[in-house]
This record gives sequence, structure tokens and C-alpha cells, in this order.
Amino acid sequence: MGILYLLALAVSLAGMVVLDRRFRLFFFDRPARAAVVLAAGVAFFLVWDLFGIGLGIFFRGETQFMTGILIAPELPLEEVFFLTLLCYLTMNVFRGAHMLLMRRGAGSGA
Repeated sequence: MGILYLLALAVSLAGMVVLDRRFRLFFFDRPARAAVVLAAGVAFFLVWDLFGIGLGIFFRGETQFMTGILIAPELPLEEVFFLTLLCYLTMNVFRGAHMLLMRRGAGSGA
């Protein structure tokens, strides 16, 4: 059971890839730009987490659903997958909303 959370994150990431591919939202629109944006977002939040851990604000939660693998003190492996999912989801939603608004604006003659 120690891998369920990581598995759920991986399935969710796969869902983001499917949506991205279907609607050409992020990586399937501009892959190089998407890679830079995603890497920058994940790096920003990892640094944020490390500062929070260093200041004693963030702590690793104990649960039977996590692997127990740490990439730094109080920083579980699952956090990297979660941050990647968070950033990928944000960019898919942003691009999807942008595309819908542009389509709506084009349809109204604006």
C-alpha cells in the first residue's frame, strides 16, 4: 500500500498528458517552451518547500499510502510528482481557458 499515493499522482499526470494531447494545450502545442515553464514552476515550488522545511513550517506527513522515500529531509518523493501535476494542471487550465475565450471572441465578431 505504500505506493498508492504515488500511483494516483502518476495516473493523474497521465490524464493531464491525454488532455494536453487531445486539445494541444501545453506540451503538444509548444514542447520546448512547455518544458522550460514546467521545469521553472516545479523548481520554484521545490525551493519554496525547502525554505519552508528549513524554517520548520513544513513537515512530512506520515501515512501508509506513501513510499517513505525522501529526496531531502522532510521532502518525500511524492512531492515532486505532486508539484509536477500542479504545474501541468495549471498550464493546461490556463491554455484551455485562453483557447475557449479566443474562440468565443472570434465567434462574436470582436
